[in-house]
Amino acid sequence: MTDTPGWASPGSSPSSEGREPGASGPAEPADHPGPTEPAPQPGADAQGPGVKWSKEQPPPGQWPAPTGAPSPGQAPPPPPPGPGWGGPHPGGPGGHAGPPAGHGGYPAWGGGWGGPPPAAKPGVIPLRPLGVGEILDGAVSTMRTHWRSVLGISLVVALLTEISLVLLQGFVLDDALGRTSLDSETATPDEAFHALRDTMIGTGLVTVISAAAIIVTTALITTITSRAVLGRPVSTGEAWREARPQLPKLCGLLVLLGLIVVGVIVAGALPGLLILLGGGSDAGGTALFALGILAGTVVAVWLAVRYYLAAPALMLERQGIGKSMSRSAKLVRGSWWRVFGIQLLAALITSIVSAVVTIPFAVIGAAMSGDGMADFLATDGGHVGWTFLIIRGIGSVVGTTLTLPISAGVTVLLYIDQRIRREALDLELARAAGVQGYGTGAAPGS
Repeated sequence: MTDTPGWASPGSSPSSEGREPGASGPAEPADHPGPTEPAPQPGADAQGPGVKWSKEQPPPGQWPAPTGAPSPGQAPPPPPPGPGWGGPHPGGPGGHAGPPAGHGGYPAWGGGWGGPPPAAKPGVIPLRPLGVGEILDGAVSTMRTHWRSVLGISLVVALLTEISLVLLQGFVLDDALGRTSLDSETATPDEAFHALRDTMIGTGLVTVISAAAIIVTTALITTITSRAVLGRPVSTGEAWREARPQLPKLCGLLVLLGLIVVGVIVAGALPGLLILLGGGSDAGGTALFALGILAGTVVAVWLAVRYYLAAPALMLERQGIGKSMSRSAKLVRGSWWRVFGIQLLAALITSIVSAVVTIPFAVIGAAMSGDGMADFLATDGGHVGWTFLIIRGIGSVVGTTLTLPISAGVTVLLYIDQRIRREALDLELARAAGVQGYGTGAAPGS
């Protein structure tokens, strides 16, 4: 007996004598029994020698389709119970197959009892709405499957960023902090201004370099991940040629989003700042300033999540800046907390991985540096040795190389997941991947 759901007939019971319940006997007895020998009912055991019924009869309510015309006065067989009829009957040893598909108007084998078929998976994710674990697993699978392209891009970006940071720390920040200590009571306003100016210039340069590197990385990894979903390989050169036309728009999008976030926070803090600068109540101005920053931060986070999917929409749909932002708002609408939670979880995981990789390098650098743990803790605000900077930079390169593809991959897969849920993108992906017959027999999985 096969009791797998979708195969066993519902509502049936095993035969008490181990007979094959589907075996059909004669449509009617060969001889009519005498008046002193009442005929047993169908399915009852034939014990007496004068009974002409076959010993193998189906149980009550499970008559097969008759092979010939029924005898006069014989009631037609009852219909099978439920749409799942047609599997092996659990009566006899090994079971007996029911009527074939469509026989006598009965449904096909196991119809309605087997559940939806498994979703197609041509690439790194199944083509259906994804869970949180599947999104994270898809990002890691993309990095593992296309490791040459993904890790090569991340390594170049990490090298450019960390080299810029090391040079900034070694040549700009150390010299600025070495000329004057901002916490010193003897520092003149002119010295503090020069130190702050040098720090802001250096930080601005690193920010521009890092932003450019992140833009290129986001564009390339978005292209690679979109191909990985279809199960198609892609080289770094192919990803670059496909992503290059959208890079100026992507740069403008990220700059605009950054300005929106900063502008909202500044607008929230501005009333309190004006009160403080105007000589008003210090307590009231400070409270209003703090509340303004808090309110602005909340609004900025809400807007950042609302437009979180704008970058993949711009890259994959070939949209403009405004259209990609409206597409992101449409996809996130009604799923804000889900998008925020997945984004926060991905950031937490990447931060932990980066810390696990980076902290041992920083400790080794501090131990090998002449200033010892003072470099690692950086509590004196003074000079930081090159040995510490270089070794810590190596750890940062390794950590960024491993975490940047995961962060970018989660963004792309979350965009694909939202489109599958709202726009049945899985049908288009299946056709693009060459999956035969997908979506013709049943609706997409949910």
